[in-house]
Amino acid sequence: MDDSNEDPRLSHRRNPNESVSLDQLAELGVLYWKLNPTIYENDQELTKIRQDRGYNYMDLLDLCPEKVENYEQKLKNFYTEHIHQDEEIRYCLEGSGYFDVRDKDDRWIRILIKAGDLIILPAGIYHRFTLDPSNYVKLMRLFKGEPVWTAYNRPQEDNPARKEYIKGLTEKFGVPLAAH
Repeated sequence: MDDSNEDPRLSHRRNPNESVSLDQLAELGVLYWKLNPTIYENDQELTKIRQDRGYNYMDLLDLCPEKVENYEQKLKNFYTEHIHQDEEIRYCLEGSGYFDVRDKDDRWIRILIKAGDLIILPAGIYHRFTLDPSNYVKLMRLFKGEPVWTAYNRPQEDNPARKEYIKGLTEKFGVPLAAH
């Protein structure tokens, strides 16, 4: 994505646009599935993902100005660069938004999510989230066990989850990462 400080809800595409493939995201540990959001309560593929990965807790999050107290502040918090100790799993049921993740060269990659997109961000990856100009998204959040959703704002180079993430990428790419 570009380096503009304009409204984070805009697409922020580089000019010319640089597409990133699902394989490139997978190299960073970011996983993606396209599911049918109209059948999420009985979706066998979603059930299999949850069972295979041990996600036994789920809740729904409606993000829009009408339903969220302190909406602008919450959005600002989501957009602050951070990591988690655990994977972040989000399934978009309605609406749309953006997850931004850092690549191996510490540049932002913007990922548009819309209805049907399930995304898993690995523990320790720097990321942030914002809505798009529609200002609405309904997300399913999945967790292993009781939800522990603590964001650790950058810098977190000594955080065990970050160290493990960097170690995995360094092994994968064979060289230390730039400006991590």
